[in-house]
Amino acid sequence: MSYQALYRLWRPQQFKDVVGQDHIIRTLQNALLQEKVSHAYLFTGPRGTGKTSTAKIFAKTLNCEHAPTSEPCNECAICKGITDGSIGDVIEIDAASNNGVDEIRDIREKVKYAPSAGKYKVYIIDEVHMLSIGAFNALLKTLEEPPQHVIFILATTEPHKIPLTILSRCQRFDFHKINQSVISNRLQMVLEHQGNTIDEEALMILSRAAEGGMRDALSILDQAISYSDEHITLDDVLAVTGTISQETLSQIIEAISKGDVSSCLTSLDVLLVNGKDPVRLIEDLTMYFRDILLYKHSPKMVGLLERATVTESFQLLCESFEVELIYEMIDSLSKSQQEMKWTNHPRVLLEVVIVQLCQKSSSVHVSKQNDLTLLVNKINHLEEELKQLKESGLQVVQQEGTASQNKAKPRQNRSKIPTNMIQGVLRVASKTEKSKVVSIWATLQEQLRFQQKVSTATLVSYGEVVAAASESCIVAFKSETICDLINNSSEQEHLSVINQLLSQLVGHKMDMLAIPEDEWRTVRESFIHQNKPQESIQEETPLITEAIKLVGEGLVKIKE
Repeated sequence: MSYQALYRLWRPQQFKDVVGQDHIIRTLQNALLQEKVSHAYLFTGPRGTGKTSTAKIFAKTLNCEHAPTSEPCNECAICKGITDGSIGDVIEIDAASNNGVDEIRDIREKVKYAPSAGKYKVYIIDEVHMLSIGAFNALLKTLEEPPQHVIFILATTEPHKIPLTILSRCQRFDFHKINQSVISNRLQMVLEHQGNTIDEEALMILSRAAEGGMRDALSILDQAISYSDEHITLDDVLAVTGTISQETLSQIIEAISKGDVSSCLTSLDVLLVNGKDPVRLIEDLTMYFRDILLYKHSPKMVGLLERATVTESFQLLCESFEVELIYEMIDSLSKSQQEMKWTNHPRVLLEVVIVQLCQKSSSVHVSKQNDLTLLVNKINHLEEELKQLKESGLQVVQQEGTASQNKAKPRQNRSKIPTNMIQGVLRVASKTEKSKVVSIWATLQEQLRFQQKVSTATLVSYGEVVAAASESCIVAFKSETICDLINNSSEQEHLSVINQLLSQLVGHKMDMLAIPEDEWRTVRESFIHQNKPQESIQEETPLITEAIKLVGEGLVKIKE
């Protein structure tokens, strides 16, 4: 059979062909050039990321006739022999099928023989975590004191299953999942050599379906080429991978946002009849909601999106969901995906969770509609009262007159805190105590939010610490309304919470006195005036007044 699969045809033969693992390739090449090669290596990472390919290239470079070099020439007899398997100095062992003690003992017997053609004999043990405990123990002695001409390269996808005694004797290299853009570029190059073309969106979905593995990507591409003609379309890739198009996902999620259960279930039925996997479908929905969440928080981070492409319809879909609702949606889908592993009826679970999502979305819309209705009713009620007042004009004038009279009389002590209490704090206030409270003010707000006291934290954010004594501090707030909410709320829940946390952060008892800014200025000026020496008041000149404005009253001293 002359045809060769793409993942075999395009298997890397030099370090420069290995993509997405630059941190490993650079280290190995430097070790080869400097002739600082270890006797044992451990290559770990997800499937299809280049572990075994890198091991074979490393073995070729070690034995190349032009060594020391950073790349195998692939032209000399040794390089060609290792590539086609005719030279027995590079031995590949599959630990999944050769995991017994006898196989490892056989290796121990053969390692003492010198290599037949090259400088080193290299043993590549794939899926090494499959070895039995006895086999690991048999390998341990050889790894500890191997002959000078032997190098072991162990490859695995599950390093946590390897005994620590083995791990400690190897240089470990962790292979990462390959970035989607790197996979796309590699596949585009392969397609150009194969004489095929592909839609940009189809290439993107194909790269995502590989989940970071280049071998998987080439296998899926091989299927897509066989399925399609010379040009690979989006529909071809969707059919091969079982993925759902963004347009279909958007339709389902838009129906969820409207609470349209009938439309959602109809769309699901069409997809499932066409052979879509319920587990894959729920995963696609989860990732799409995840993309919506990320886009709402960071619209500029488009590169982080996994399933969605930013279009006008996608942006409109993002606006139709509140962040809290998205969290609930993702949580419900994730739980259902876990439950699908243990059920024989994944379709039922999928339909149930979709109905639940529609109900959640509907309840949010109903709640918003109710709030809007209440607001409209309140506005209508106020307009009706205003209309009645206008009709009884005399009564309005009298009320206005009364209001004017009341306004003429200045309200004293609007903060409900006696002025003498404020002045009592000012008499014993110090800059040290004030600095202490100011330093923990931001922490106070963070702690309140952490304790789910969001409304209290919001009120505190509008305050500024203006003075403090040993057991009390004065905080000026932006408006009288905020002070009323703090001082006059039921059982003073805001004030008690603030005082309790404030005392904890300062380290001793500390009570807050809340006062409006404009009232604070009046009380402060009155206090300064009352406590200023009489002679200072009499002798104050324009020069002294200007000095106080520039540097503050605390730094100005008047001497005869």
